[in-house]
Amino acid sequence: MTELVSLDDVRAARELIAGVTRTTPLEPSRPLSAELGGPAWLKCENLQRAGSYKVRGAYVRISRLSTAERERGVVAASAGNHAQGVALAAGLVGTRATVFMPVNAPLPKVAATKGYGAQVELVGANVDESLIAAQAYAERTGAVLIHPFDHPDVIAGQGTVALEILEQCPEVKTIVTGVGGGGLISGMAVAVKALRPDVRVIGVQAAGAAAFPPSLEAGEPLRLPAFATIADGIAVGRPGEITFAHVRKLVDEVVTVTEEDISRALLMLLERGKQVVEPAGAVGVAALLAGVVEVQAPVVAVLSGGNIDPLLMLRVIEHGLAAAGRYLRITVRCSDRPGQLASLLSEIAEHRANVVDVVHQRANPRLGLGEVEVALSVETRGVEHSVKLIGALRNSGYQVTIAPEA
Repeated sequence: MTELVSLDDVRAARELIAGVTRTTPLEPSRPLSAELGGPAWLKCENLQRAGSYKVRGAYVRISRLSTAERERGVVAASAGNHAQGVALAAGLVGTRATVFMPVNAPLPKVAATKGYGAQVELVGANVDESLIAAQAYAERTGAVLIHPFDHPDVIAGQGTVALEILEQCPEVKTIVTGVGGGGLISGMAVAVKALRPDVRVIGVQAAGAAAFPPSLEAGEPLRLPAFATIADGIAVGRPGEITFAHVRKLVDEVVTVTEEDISRALLMLLERGKQVVEPAGAVGVAALLAGVVEVQAPVVAVLSGGNIDPLLMLRVIEHGLAAAGRYLRITVRCSDRPGQLASLLSEIAEHRANVVDVVHQRANPRLGLGEVEVALSVETRGVEHSVKLIGALRNSGYQVTIAPEA
């Protein structure tokens, strides 16, 4: 049996990181409170040093290395947040860090990791493949591998998030957080179940990278044959041995959310909460908004990270608007005669929708002689407005097709 981290371990980790990490704020969320019918709060680890909770566990692990181990340096694998945490912690402790990141890792995360002083190697299509390269590097050079989640020191460090939550919101009944390899939820569950066993701890995974549900059903960690999600920070193909033991014993439930759910949550957090959050950091909120889990308020959702690529943010905002029915991509087939495009745009304007862009096509083999196809991106006020607009265009004789999401 795997020995679990204890409350004393988490408390010791908190003493170790005092003055290194910050106690992140707990902010109320009116949209979530309205949705749930009770108080809802956001634990803003997106405002932590290096942009995520990861520095907590990384610092605990690295600060406990011996002098000889520090001289050999450390190595890690990460999609970005653990990379930055390790790079920052290594610099504070005084050891060199090498970090293996996937070749498609977000450029801002790569740049930030280098900015903290780490040497970055881009290897593999995902974190699992980068981790294999990091392990090989550790064996070859003697560098100490700082695992992103499957180590007691890392788990204890991440558990300090829960100690802060219990102090900031002593009346909490449910805590919801994202799950990748399981380090954060494992440490949090240790602290919560030791101090407040009545509080439910719920994990959330992206449906496209959900290794925990089948693993829990099978009773052992299983590897996904393939996985993909916009939530790169929790895109892990297999739970850790140690984290699996913690989740299996201490976590009340693990649920999944879709890419659309994540997009809506990111949009709400940005628009209503004024919070810049990466997809992995928003899955807890996504689960609450999507209603995939029953919770008892007060609820705390952990915003685990805020390191989002601005280009991804643009795409996610657009996707979130589309998922909320506020951004339409449509194609309209109509007759090719002078003034037809102006008439179409005028009708859209009459229904108070805003045209973002227009593509006018004649050279399409699907079109009949004398026909033209107009592709439009249109901003609306929501699903009901979108439905009315499409209905009005069709009633005017236009052939309207809603474009599928890319």
